[in-house]
Amino acid sequence: MTRGGQASEREAPERRCVVTGESQPKAGLVRFVAGPDGVVVPDLLGKLPGRGVWVSADRAALETAVKKNLFARGLKAPVTVPPDLVEQVEAGLVKRVVDLISLDRKAGRAVTGFEKVKDWLAKGEAEVLIQASDGSGRGKDKLFTPEGGRFVGCLTSAEIGLSFGRDYAIHAALAAGGLTVRVVEEAARLSGLRGLGGASKAPRERIRRTR
Repeated sequence: MTRGGQASEREAPERRCVVTGESQPKAGLVRFVAGPDGVVVPDLLGKLPGRGVWVSADRAALETAVKKNLFARGLKAPVTVPPDLVEQVEAGLVKRVVDLISLDRKAGRAVTGFEKVKDWLAKGEAEVLIQASDGSGRGKDKLFTPEGGRFVGCLTSAEIGLSFGRDYAIHAALAAGGLTVRVVEEAARLSGLRGLGGASKAPRERIRRTR
């Protein structure tokens, strides 16, 4: 424990990826369990009962686990692996991120719209800048990641819009506290599934255009 009573990064619970064999913090992996019918299901919250298998939140790693059926070895039982398991994980993570942002919004910790986001950034109220992966680079380049904060670029405009009860949204920002840390963690896993890296940290760095 640190002097402030908080667990250090080194003390964060770790699990071993069944594909790479490497151990890493649980936040960077996805847990899988076998359902009552022997079908492998993703346990995104890591709370389902029974033996679990952990795989890095990376599309290539997950595809390897499916192709080689590494779940059976890890679960020590014959199991059925759905052919769309990777897509299930991606859809589940999208829902997690969207729902968490929505809850932050209801608590007054999230805004959307270019001018509102720009205002939060200027006032230092934003901890996380969110921009749609399919948004126009011209508008996105005018905003900056908050100093010492995070950038999330793994969501589409429709997915961001869903968090705010709109058809679409290109820009959003989150304040510190609340569920913001969890948004960043889940967005990092989703980025891995979509081959976009993580929720990046870059002091006053101009956001690059998403291609």
